[in-house]
Amino acid sequence: MKGNVNYLELANSPLMWVSAAIAVGIVVFQSVLFFRKSLKAAKEIGIEQEKINMAIKSSAISSIGPSIVILVTMISLIVSMGAPVSWMRLSFIGSVNYEAMAAGFGAQAMGATLENLTPVAFACGVWTMICGSLGWLIFTLLFTDKMDKVNHLMSKGNSKMVPIISAGAMLGAFANLASGNFFNEKNQFAFGGAPAIATIVGCILMMILTKLAKEKNIGWLREWAFAISMFSGMLIGYIWNTVF
Repeated sequence: MKGNVNYLELANSPLMWVSAAIAVGIVVFQSVLFFRKSLKAAKEIGIEQEKINMAIKSSAISSIGPSIVILVTMISLIVSMGAPVSWMRLSFIGSVNYEAMAAGFGAQAMGATLENLTPVAFACGVWTMICGSLGWLIFTLLFTDKMDKVNHLMSKGNSKMVPIISAGAMLGAFANLASGNFFNEKNQFAFGGAPAIATIVGCILMMILTKLAKEKNIGWLREWAFAISMFSGMLIGYIWNTVF
């Protein structure tokens, strides 16, 4: 490979687009397959069609906020890693922070940075992004079928404890993700930063909207509460960062 080749010509080449499209196509195929199987399973266990439609509608609405966030943050990754790789990776993982960090590590191993990549450093960055996420896939492959035993062990056979444990695990995971918004790049507590303000506003608004929707029995508000809270938090965080 010639040293004067612009790595972005390779990163945005037709071959990269085809390769990324095949990978994303597999994800889309799996999504459609799981969707059809879930519909079939719901009908087999007697769930009413109205409830099925409500679940589909709620899921679709709840996905709007995270999807737009991923789309916006993908722009920053496209600048350094090109569009095909960014599209493929964020379709799989959805975390631009991880992807940028992994690509940066790969570039550093080749003596480069994301701002000054070479074709070899770009390739190493892509491999680091991919290999770094293999652990999650391998763990899921090996231990997903054993989660029932883990639930049974943790609940000590009490079926009523399973949803409580599941809810606690989910809250813990989201709390771990949100806690990073309260620290700056030097791992110092930054309560007044824009990410912290956005998180607090989104959390408070979500609690208010959820309570209001439950007390007033407002169906559409229950469905849109997550999207409204997320966008409101982002907007307030942006305004806070601009003003202060």
